[in-house]
Amino acid sequence: MTGVPRAFERLASELQRLPGIGSKSAARLAYYLLRSAPEESERLARAISEARGAVRRCSNCNTLTETDPCPVCSDPERDSSVLCVVEEPGNVAAIEKTREFRGRYHVLWGALSPLKGIGPDEIDTAGLIRRVGPDVTEVILATNPNVEGEATALYLARRLKGTGVRVTRIAFGLPVGGDIEYADEVTMARSLENRRELE
Repeated sequence: MTGVPRAFERLASELQRLPGIGSKSAARLAYYLLRSAPEESERLARAISEARGAVRRCSNCNTLTETDPCPVCSDPERDSSVLCVVEEPGNVAAIEKTREFRGRYHVLWGALSPLKGIGPDEIDTAGLIRRVGPDVTEVILATNPNVEGEATALYLARRLKGTGVRVTRIAFGLPVGGDIEYADEVTMARSLENRRELE
C-alpha cells in the first residue's frame, strides 16, 4: 500500500493471518487498534500472552484447558464409557451448551483433507484409538457435516471396526426455524434419512 506506514502494513498483515479475516477486515482492525487508547491495545496483547501461557491441551481429551486434566475429564459424574469425537475444542463448547451429553470427549484437532495435506497422522486418531479400551462402549463421531468431516468419520469408523465398541454418527437435518424450500440436497437427504417416529 502506498502512503501507509510499514508498521501498519505489518500489523494488518499479521491480523490477516487470523482465520476469517481478509485484507479489508485486517486493515479495519489495524486502524481500530491504532486509533484506540494505548491501554486497549496493551490489554489485548496482555490477554493473548496470558492465554498462551495459561491454556494448554488436556492430556486426556486434547481440549483447551487451564487445569490438566480438564474439568470434563476430571468430573466423576461424567460417563467414561461414551466418547464423543469432535474436530476442534470449540465443538466441545457447543455440545456442552446443550447440557444433553454426559460422556467424555476426544478432540482430533482437525479433519482429514488430502488436498490440504492433512492425513491421519496430522490429527489425533492415534490418541483416540489408544483411548478406546474395554471400558468404552460407544464412540460418537461428531465431525462436521462437510466433505472433510464425512471422510474423517468414515475413516474412524473403519479404524474402530472390530474393537467391539458401538460407533455412531450424530444426526444432521434441517435447522429449527429453517425453510425446507432453502435447504440444500444433502441436508434434505439427511433430514429424511434421520427421521424419527413421533410419540
